[in-house]
Amino acid sequence: MKTVLLIEDDVALRENTAELLELSKYKVITASNGKTGVTLAKRHRPDIIICDIMMPELDGYSALKILSKSKLTKYIPFVFLSAKTERQDIRKGMNLGADDYITKPFTEDDLISAIESRLAKVSILQELKSNIVDQIIQPSENQIKTLNDLKNFFDDYGDEFTFNKEDIIYREGDHSNYIYLVNKGAVKCYQINELGKELVTALYKEDDLFGYNSFTLNTPHKETATAIAHTKLAGISIIEFKKILNQNHKVVIELIELLAKNLSTVKEELLQMAYSSVNKKTAATILRFAEKMNRKLDDPIKISRNDLASVAGIAPETFIRTLAQFKKDGIIKADGRNIKVIDIEKLKTIS
Repeated sequence: MKTVLLIEDDVALRENTAELLELSKYKVITASNGKTGVTLAKRHRPDIIICDIMMPELDGYSALKILSKSKLTKYIPFVFLSAKTERQDIRKGMNLGADDYITKPFTEDDLISAIESRLAKVSILQELKSNIVDQIIQPSENQIKTLNDLKNFFDDYGDEFTFNKEDIIYREGDHSNYIYLVNKGAVKCYQINELGKELVTALYKEDDLFGYNSFTLNTPHKETATAIAHTKLAGISIIEFKKILNQNHKVVIELIELLAKNLSTVKEELLQMAYSSVNKKTAATILRFAEKMNRKLDDPIKISRNDLASVAGIAPETFIRTLAQFKKDGIIKADGRNIKVIDIEKLKTIS
């Protein structure tokens, strides 16, 4: 089922149009203004956006400008729905990059026809891109044999995404459309428990792959991913990734080895959380973040105490007291959010 994002401030028109679309077998997400619409577009990445022009907080023109600049939404078909019928208004909308312009009042056929034609165009373009990718990844002397070859493929042919610090890459429950490679920055994955506490489940640094719940199925994410620094990603769609695995079996073995290594690391971390002392948990967590976020272990770590405590599996208050002791012992320096390791070897030997 295709998803339509409908951005319209007129309550009656919004509800009636949403009902019409639902009867035509579309899933509909609605927004009452452009600001909310932009947020929902980035969060849900609908198949097409239908947007009014004159709205409070953020008008349709401004919403299109913002969405056109985002890697997450720039390729989503955008159709204006407006009572502004002057030639200059239509021209302005199309010049901004709109795919179509429907004038009010409109008929059901006008709306459904516009949506179907835009979705058909997207489908054709995706097939063309897929055919090109098929030709690229066909087994040959230059086939993808190793993880390094796979990462080079991400760099050369993947979609580019840029996120600022604390931007959400995907949310728990969103479908996993992409597998990502971190080209720059760092990513934190986490879940929120029933008490509202954030539990960090994974950290990814440059050259790490993440975002995979399945290498072949578009399944919902079981965690939220957030950039913890200015981050650049390369993404390959699940569909393209499945083709790579089907046609390049040698890289599958390396992926299995990577997953086995990751599983072993998770087991070690669980044992550490269960049986290690508070001091050892704190030391190991600082080293882990330093490894993930910095090129050098003794570079300052800019991270919240809550994130560090969450990964360590101890209360923030206890974590802060332990940091204070490490600082007193000359192992680290702490200034606000910045933590700098002074004595790496001593930190590694804490028991």
